[in-house]
Amino acid sequence: MKFSLLTAIALTLGAATGASADWSRIQNEAKGQTVYFNAWGGSETINAYVAWAAKEVKTRFGVEVRHVKITDAAEVVKRVQTEVAAGRSSDGSVDLMWVNGENFRNLKNGGLLFGPWAHSLPNWGLVDLNKPVRTDFSVPTEGYESPWGTAQLTFIADSAKTPTPPRSATDLLAFAKANPGRVSYPKPPDFHGTTFVKQLLLELTSKPALLQQVVSPAVFTAATQPLWAYLDQLHLSLWRNGKTFAASAAEMHRMLGDGELKVSMTFNPNEAANLIASRQLPATAYSFGFTGGTIGNVHFVAIPVNARAKAGAQVFANFLLSVEAQTRKADITVWGDGTVLDIARLPVAAQSLIRKTAPGALAEAVPTLPEPHASWVEALEAEWLKRYGSR
Repeated sequence: MKFSLLTAIALTLGAATGASADWSRIQNEAKGQTVYFNAWGGSETINAYVAWAAKEVKTRFGVEVRHVKITDAAEVVKRVQTEVAAGRSSDGSVDLMWVNGENFRNLKNGGLLFGPWAHSLPNWGLVDLNKPVRTDFSVPTEGYESPWGTAQLTFIADSAKTPTPPRSATDLLAFAKANPGRVSYPKPPDFHGTTFVKQLLLELTSKPALLQQVVSPAVFTAATQPLWAYLDQLHLSLWRNGKTFAASAAEMHRMLGDGELKVSMTFNPNEAANLIASRQLPATAYSFGFTGGTIGNVHFVAIPVNARAKAGAQVFANFLLSVEAQTRKADITVWGDGTVLDIARLPVAAQSLIRKTAPGALAEAVPTLPEPHASWVEALEAEWLKRYGSR
C-alpha cells in the first residue's frame, strides 16, 4: 500500500480532530526552526525511521529535525539539569527527547519540562486512552509528554536448538542450570538488563502491588530479598559464570545467532522478524513470553523547559502521532514498533498494515505486566551494581 493514501487519511483525521487557531499559530512559529531530537541511536532501523519522519516534517511544515543519537537518556537529563542550573533558560541544546520511566520522573520533579502541551496536539484525539498513556511508570504524565509507541519485554530463541522455551522465572533458572553458560542478560543500567531484573522482581516478590508505589528503604529490602536470592543462583549458571554480562540486547542477538546463547531478549515483539529478514537470525528463530506475562509500557517524547524550538518540537511530535507515521512505524518491514493509536477507529487500510505480522514475530498473546513505579529503577540499579557490578 502506498503511503500517499495514508497521507490523505492523516490529513483528514488531523483536520477532524481540530487544527485550531492556536495550532495554526504554533505551525507558523515552527517554520524555519531546527529541532534537536535527542533519541537513542543504537538501531539502524529506528534511525532510518527518524530520518524519514524528519524529511517529511521538513517538506510539509518547514521544520528541520536533527537526530542527536544518544546511548542513555539519563545523560540527556543531566545535560538539561546542568543547562538550567547555569541559567540557560531559553536556549537549551535539547528541543525534544525520547523518554520514559525514571528519566521522565526526574525531569518532571525537577520542573525541567515544558508544558502541558501534549493534550493540545490535533492528533491527540486519535490516541487509545485505554493504553497507559496518561501515566509513565505510575507517574502521571499530565500532558508533559506525548506517547510515541508501545513495547513489551519479549524473549527470542531458535526452535532448532530450543524447541521448548522457559515460561517463567523458575523455568529460566532450571533452563540455565541445564544449559550452563548459554544464558545471559545485559548489565544494568542497560535498559534491557534493568527491565529483565524488574521482570524477575514482579514474578518473585510476594506483594507486587507494592511496586506501584514510591519505593521506601523498608519495602525495598523486603520486596527484593527473593530477587537477590534468585540472581545469586542464576549467575552461577550464566555465560562466563555471571562475572561478565552481555553488553546489550544487540550483542545477545548476535550471540544467539552464533549459537553462543540460547535465549535473547528485546522490548519489541516484532524485532525477531526484522532480524530474520536481515539474516542476523536464522529462519527458525521465534519470539515468546512468560505465561504469567511480561513487562510492557509506553514510550514518549517530551520537551525540556529551556528548549529553543518548542513550536517545532510540537509539530514534530504531532506528526509522530499521525496515522501515516504510526502506521509506518508499526510496519514490521520498517520498524515494527507498536502503535499508541486506537486501532478500531482507524481506516481499514491502516488497520491491516498495523496488524500485519511476519515469521519470528511474537505470535502468542502474552499478558502485559505494569512497570513498577519509576522510583524503583534507580534503587534496583544501585543495589544490583553494589552486589554484582564489580565482579
